[in-house]
Amino acid sequence: MSKIQAIRGMNDLLPETSPVWQYVESTIAQCVQAYGYREIRFPLLEKTDLFKRSIGEVTDIVEKEMYTFDDRNGESLTLRPEGTASCVRACEEHGLLYNQTQRLWYMGPMFRYERPQKGRLRQFHQIGIEAFGLQGPDIDAELLLMTARLWKMLGIDDAVTLEINSLGTAAARGVYKTALVDFLSGIKDQLDEDSQRRLDTNPLRILDSKNKDTQALLANAPQLDDYLDDDSRNHFESLKHILDAANISYRVNNRLVRGLDYYGYTVFEWVTDKLGAQGTVCAGGRYNGLVEQLGGKPTAAVGCAMGIERLILLLQTLAKIPESLASLPDVYILAVGQMDGKVEGYALALAERLRENFPAIRCLSHCGGGSFKSQMKKADKSGAAIAVIIGEDEVTSQSMSIKYLRDSGDSKVTQVTLPLAQGIEKLAEIIA
Repeated sequence: MSKIQAIRGMNDLLPETSPVWQYVESTIAQCVQAYGYREIRFPLLEKTDLFKRSIGEVTDIVEKEMYTFDDRNGESLTLRPEGTASCVRACEEHGLLYNQTQRLWYMGPMFRYERPQKGRLRQFHQIGIEAFGLQGPDIDAELLLMTARLWKMLGIDDAVTLEINSLGTAAARGVYKTALVDFLSGIKDQLDEDSQRRLDTNPLRILDSKNKDTQALLANAPQLDDYLDDDSRNHFESLKHILDAANISYRVNNRLVRGLDYYGYTVFEWVTDKLGAQGTVCAGGRYNGLVEQLGGKPTAAVGCAMGIERLILLLQTLAKIPESLASLPDVYILAVGQMDGKVEGYALALAERLRENFPAIRCLSHCGGGSFKSQMKKADKSGAAIAVIIGEDEVTSQSMSIKYLRDSGDSKVTQVTLPLAQGIEKLAEIIA
């Protein structure tokens, strides 16, 4: 019988890797909470209409990438492809938005059916940050200041660059879209196949096409900046002034449009040239119309998301993963001898006492028996600095034997036997 393997593009997270994930997740949590953002959690499954109404029915995500199916009641459900729509749905459903401000963040898996590649999976994990009820450019700037601080905390600030743009209001984009379509229709046969399809469905996405020939054709295209309304232009100028005052470097990218229909006003991306084609590390912007679009009252909103897999890939590429994340045990406790369970009981009780007295200690108890030699091999292989040996003599004398598996600092001392209380004090001294 053949073995069952994981679904392509939905990867396992193995014990050797999980400490890096915990480091990244905890660093992000520490950063966002320092700005007063609170965590929210919502389901993996949502009604399909939520994403059709928010993301847009003619976007690549809805048309080609969503995992959608009918449940037993015939209702169409979708594994969430992104978090903003779910966050808005949850906030609106539980009355968190009307006449209120909210600063929220979330973390978890998202799902999109696309060709798996480096830094892009079918099940991927995102951190999302959202702020509601705040209209001015200062909250846009706060998101950018927060993410800039995060890059410093992770040690990757020299490897990422901020790009910003303004998409203006829906009305301004409508006028610009007409001018852009008129221009592109005249050169339609020269566009790449994907851009030709988008010309009829989502023409603004052609602006950030990755096709070099298409990008060359866009050199003479109308500029969105020329079509911005005064309010959008003032909002964007104020944002740039705040970033300048905070010494946050940025580049205005007039072709930055983002891939989701709900964005307007500010959009931004943190990009890197260290990961090849997968260069976007964090992206977001304003979506003032989304809450109303999903049935709520008009609500100002801005947010961003970052992929954990891509962040970890960047940390690995830049060799920025702390060596302390090896997650090796500090102490390996052996139980050697035959005393009707008394040796094992003494050893396990000692391990519990160590954990009680020293909560940060990483203590691995040997279980399953075996000879002294075989247990010592496992102790050494574990990577622990210290082996604590418990045998019949130690049980009888209420003591412990401490053996250095690595450098003790004194080449003449490799093992010492001490009364239980003194041994615990010695372990605390060694591990500290």
